[in-house]
Amino acid sequence: MVQQVEVKLPQKEYPIYIENGLLAQTGTLVKKQWPKVQQVALISDSNVTPLYAEKVRLQLVQAGFQVYLYTVTAGEAAKSLGVVASLYDELLGDGFTRSAGVIALGGGVVGDLAGFVASTFMRGLAFIQIPTSLLAQVDSSVGGKTAVDLPAGKNLVGTFYQPDAVLIDPDTLTTLSQRYLVEGYAEVVKMAAIASADFWQLIAQIQSVAAILTHANALIQASVTFKAKIVMADEKEAGLRQILNFGHTFGHAVEAGANGALAHGEAVSIGMVTLTQCFEHAGLSPVGMTAKLRQQLVAVGLPVTSDLIGQPDFYTRIAKDKKNRGGRVNLIYLKAIGEPTVYPLDLTQLPEFVTQNLLAVK
Repeated sequence: MVQQVEVKLPQKEYPIYIENGLLAQTGTLVKKQWPKVQQVALISDSNVTPLYAEKVRLQLVQAGFQVYLYTVTAGEAAKSLGVVASLYDELLGDGFTRSAGVIALGGGVVGDLAGFVASTFMRGLAFIQIPTSLLAQVDSSVGGKTAVDLPAGKNLVGTFYQPDAVLIDPDTLTTLSQRYLVEGYAEVVKMAAIASADFWQLIAQIQSVAAILTHANALIQASVTFKAKIVMADEKEAGLRQILNFGHTFGHAVEAGANGALAHGEAVSIGMVTLTQCFEHAGLSPVGMTAKLRQQLVAVGLPVTSDLIGQPDFYTRIAKDKKNRGGRVNLIYLKAIGEPTVYPLDLTQLPEFVTQNLLAVK
């Protein structure tokens, strides 16, 4: 049975469909959303194209669409202005007009890239997300954030551009490597930590990598429902949506400093634990909160520490993060599970805060 979550925003409403085997319904579901669209740009990457692109393409062709497949090299490097320009050229060469649509088939990188292309080409094309990684299914495909990277940092050029639909097939998780399945689970832990005690009870069942797949539908449903609720309350990250950055301020800086050695979810795992350790030592998070997070993450093999934290470049990267405003950074900490709180801190005070509450107590 198809599970459906509705995202209702002032300017747009769209469905998120979740069901095992949903890829086999792609043509029907896309036609329902796009009755007048004829041309479709199916954007994927070199990992996902061999697995799912032909199946999705045939579904779309059978539904009456003219489909063009564009495959980018897998990896974060695809999120660049150079790749965007190449895709613009291909769309122009294939005669795409403003009445066309773009479908992202892949993980978070493909979703961010394709969404950015859809939002900017000819001032905006129709857009649908088909996320194939756990990270994309529970987080990046929902909420309308699109972006590409600059040499100075991740996601520094982007738009808010809501999709017309999100199609989630948990069966695609069976072709993920263990590492990237686990990476996505880090974002599930983040969602549970900031959402509620009930969600945390759900993830407490996950004590092995195999359990992630066993409970995938429930984890995806809970994550998507929670994120949709936050996005509906704060579409453009003016206030409440900031809580979704729990672990990301430190995580983004560690990820960039690792030069590709850490996946996004691995960096977020490190960010959540080290930041919580800071706030627990400072007396703002309750005693035992760090251990609770660490136990859940270590159970599936996620990293929770990094020697990059506290290095000079670590603070430089945080200072360049797009989330900083007016020389201040809003750190998210937990008063309790399900009680995230914003802690504004002057960037000049951050090194002392980290040294006193993390580095000096190791």
